[in-house]
Amino acid sequence: MASPAFNEKTFEQVRAHGGEAMTVEGAINKSALLLLLVVVPAAWVWAKAMRAVDPATAVMPYLIGGAIGGLVFALVTIFKKEWAPVTSPVYAVLEGLAMGAISAFYQLQFKGIVLQAVFLTFAVLGGMLVLYRTGVIKVTARFRMIVVAATFSILIIYLVTIGLGLFGVSMPYIHDSGIIGIVFSLVVVGIASMNLALDFDLIEKGTQAGAPKYMEWYAAFGLMVTLIWLYLEILRLLSKLRSR
Repeated sequence: MASPAFNEKTFEQVRAHGGEAMTVEGAINKSALLLLLVVVPAAWVWAKAMRAVDPATAVMPYLIGGAIGGLVFALVTIFKKEWAPVTSPVYAVLEGLAMGAISAFYQLQFKGIVLQAVFLTFAVLGGMLVLYRTGVIKVTARFRMIVVAATFSILIIYLVTIGLGLFGVSMPYIHDSGIIGIVFSLVVVGIASMNLALDFDLIEKGTQAGAPKYMEWYAAFGLMVTLIWLYLEILRLLSKLRSR
């Protein structure tokens, strides 16, 4: 789901207190490292699935373990920001295991879909960065409120979907490959994209606030959460389009 790491008060209680402060460059470098830590285990699980006679059996443990472990370390990182230099790399590796399995399942069903999703994810990342840096998108209090509210609305919908699924009931329309389902996925991709602007803005705010160096890891963690969510939503959208 969208980045849970950032809100308006993220940096209010942290200061460098005479130590080394975070920088935008430092946050970018650590984001690149976390991305690498996602990609490497993802590629390993992907290769394992592609070679397996029964891909589901071969990689399902990595999907379940990675997803649950990633959630645990994400929560730890959110509540213990000072632990981010340790917990965020572990989160990235665990999410990489889960992403490799999920990507493999999509690839086996829709050839070439993963490459398309990766390309579109980075295209959106680059586009949003340009729009943010040029001032086309300005992160005002109103903008932030709208994006956060929309994000939590999507989270509620997904939680309801999971809850209904436990009782064998499926949410109609929005998860199908019909027009409503495609429009829903487009909206979710848009909301995930807007979260990138919040991530960029709050990395700058952390630098301006003189946040301690470990917040670079925390900022990178937040950006990774958003990127992973965006990638999954793009995969879901492409699969709906391919299913028509």
